[in-house]
Amino acid sequence: MPHFSIIIPVFNKEKFVVKTIKSVLAQTFSDFEIIVINDGSTDKSEAEILAVKDERIQYFSKKNEGVALARNFGISKASSDFICFLDADDFWFPNFLATMNQYIRKLPEQKVFACAIEIETSNKTFPAQYSFAKKGDYEIVNFFEASQKEAVLWTSSVCIHKDVFKKSGVFDEQLKVSEDTDLWIRIGLHYQVVFIWQILARYVFDEKSISRSVNYIFEDAFFEKYASEEKQNPALKKYMDLNRFSSVIKYNLNGDLKSGVDIYNQIDLKKLSKKKRILLNLPPVMLKFLIGFQRFLVNIGLGNSVFR
Repeated sequence: MPHFSIIIPVFNKEKFVVKTIKSVLAQTFSDFEIIVINDGSTDKSEAEILAVKDERIQYFSKKNEGVALARNFGISKASSDFICFLDADDFWFPNFLATMNQYIRKLPEQKVFACAIEIETSNKTFPAQYSFAKKGDYEIVNFFEASQKEAVLWTSSVCIHKDVFKKSGVFDEQLKVSEDTDLWIRIGLHYQVVFIWQILARYVFDEKSISRSVNYIFEDAFFEKYASEEKQNPALKKYMDLNRFSSVIKYNLNGDLKSGVDIYNQIDLKKLSKKKRILLNLPPVMLKFLIGFQRFLVNIGLGNSVFR
C-alpha cells in the first residue's frame, strides 16, 4: 500500500496538467499513487495525461459532474492512509511529500497537515500572507482563527488522514462554488491543523478563473449549514462573516442589492475592520474601480484581496 494518495481532478487543463503531474513524479519521497480524474474535458487534456508514463498513475475518465464529485471519486479510489489533493494547474516543490511525511512521523496524533504557499501571477511570484505570527517551523492552529487572511487549508497544500473524511464528511456535491471551503469548515469543527511554514506548493493566480469572478458567490445553503454552530463558536462566526462580507460585495457588484442586504444583516459589523465596513457601503462603480486596482496590486505582488 502506498504511503500517500494524490488526487488530481482535471477539466480542460491541457496547458498545465503535465507540469502538475510531473511535479508529483519529481518528489524526493516516492512512495505514492497518483489518481487522475478527467472530469469530462473537451480539450486535449486526456492525450496530455496519457502521454505521461509511470506505473504509479491511475487514470479515470468520466462525464463532467463538477470538481466536488471528481475529488470524492478520487477519495473512493485511494488506497493510502494519507490523501493529498492537487489542482491541475498548480504544482508542488520536490520536498512536499517528504516534508509531510516528516511531520506525520513527528506528530502521529495529528490528522490534518498543510503548508504555506506562494502565488504566481503574470508578473511576479510572492508568498501568501497569513493572519497569525510565526513562532516556529510549524504551528498547530485553529482553522477559523488562523484563516483571517489566506486560509491555512487550500486544496493543493493539504495532507489529510482518511479517518478525517469519516468524521467530517467529503466534498458536498450539491455546492457549486464553495465545496472546498465548506469541507475545511467541517474539518475545522473537529480537528486542529498542523501548519508548516515552509513554502511547498505554488498557486497559479488566474484573475479570469471562477474563484476570482464577481459571479463566484457563496450559496445560501453554505451559510445555512452552520447557523447553529456559529452561535456557539465565535471563531467560526468571525470566519463566516468574512465570507459574508465577500458575498455582499459581489452581490452589490452584480446589482442584486436585495440579496446583498439579506447577507449584510447577518454580519456582526463590530468584528469587521473599518476598511471592510467602508467597502460594504460603497457604490458599485467605486467597488469596480477598487477591485481593478486590487488585481493590479496582486499581479505585482503588493496587494491583498479586498474580499479579505
